[in-house]
Amino acid sequence: MTDYKKLIPSFGCKNGQAIIRDYGQEYFSNDILTLASYYSDNGADQLLISDLSETDEEHERTIGIIKEAARAIDTPIITGGRTKRLEDVKKYLYAGAGAVYLDVSVPENVDLMKEASDRFGSEKIFAYLPSASYLDSVEEYTQLGVSKIIAADEKLSQSDLTKIGSMNQEFLVFCDDDVVGTITSYLKFPSVKGVILTAPGEKEGNCMWLKQELKARGVGVETFEAAYSWEELKTNSDGLVPVVAQDYKTREVLMVAYMNREAYEKTLSTGRMTYYSRSRQSLWLKGETSGHFQYVKSLKLDCDNDTILALVSQVGAACHTGARSCFFKTIAEKEHKSSNPLKVFEDVYQVIQDRKENPKEGSYTNYLFDKGLDKILKKLGEECTEIVIASKNPNPEEIKYEISDFLYHMMVLMAQKGISWEDITEELMNR
Repeated sequence: MTDYKKLIPSFGCKNGQAIIRDYGQEYFSNDILTLASYYSDNGADQLLISDLSETDEEHERTIGIIKEAARAIDTPIITGGRTKRLEDVKKYLYAGAGAVYLDVSVPENVDLMKEASDRFGSEKIFAYLPSASYLDSVEEYTQLGVSKIIAADEKLSQSDLTKIGSMNQEFLVFCDDDVVGTITSYLKFPSVKGVILTAPGEKEGNCMWLKQELKARGVGVETFEAAYSWEELKTNSDGLVPVVAQDYKTREVLMVAYMNREAYEKTLSTGRMTYYSRSRQSLWLKGETSGHFQYVKSLKLDCDNDTILALVSQVGAACHTGARSCFFKTIAEKEHKSSNPLKVFEDVYQVIQDRKENPKEGSYTNYLFDKGLDKILKKLGEECTEIVIASKNPNPEEIKYEISDFLYHMMVLMAQKGISWEDITEELMNR
């Protein structure tokens, strides 16, 4: 696997607001999820969210925001800032963060490093150096189990960078200078695995744009590299290739459009679906007018090299009518059962969730919700025991039946605790 350098936009979170710091000035944003989604969709490799809360109540609110952000975006989140014990590290990770940093200026955090890395894995624990004066102790932090060092001094001197460059540890270095040349100079050091952008401008916040600039300067960054050139694709009589756009999570077909060479190359360089409009005879950046952009997750070519399948993250509606998908007119349909396991789980879960929000008289699900958590847990325990008993019997049908009962009661518990199937699958993927 190629060792790409990472671009990591960052902001603080306090009182439910995002705080972006630029040369001592602070800028605020009330819409943290939109900000996080913008960075994620536009090529950020990771996102650093610092918990700046001052009270336990505010701390819990910030954890809730991190959880929402982790659900909304695919980009791994690094967080930290208010860790006093192992439980705080666990809360960040359980909220969906991929890694937690520990500020080494707090002695208790240094003591916590080994315990945290042993419990959760060294790859999930980073050391945060608030100033260059802590560089002399880097080896100690590494021996305690952290996998990366965050050098947070925003004005690193050349001697500091030289010292970092001579070390074997992996560093993420803060950079509040949005000049591409400065970022390039940081990333040229082999030990610097990424830069944390503290105040990315409109262009720099679009990490796909910044990556193209860095790539031109010889920095190894992750971009969309086409395995097939335009010449290898088979175009129609108009020199175009049809593109089927599909939601990358649900696999719902959203729309069909066309690309010419320029649209193909623009899509690869920007990470945003760009088509060729046959009616306007011009390039068409999907969402340029409506804001309903399509962000590329993957592009696949069919066996004849004449059709592209694009898996995309769709913002808003794909259809100009306002519908999510352009394919909403049914010509003919036969009743059928879906065999997609995740869709079946999702459908059952949605029924359970609907019962919770809209109680129905005589519903067993509502009976469980009415009785409360203890009743749900009692039933879950009983069903678990039934699985064990059924497993001792020769008939596999019994096991199938009991597992189904268990999964239903487990989904009732999930709905009770506000946990979705997406939360579960995300956690499994992280493992």
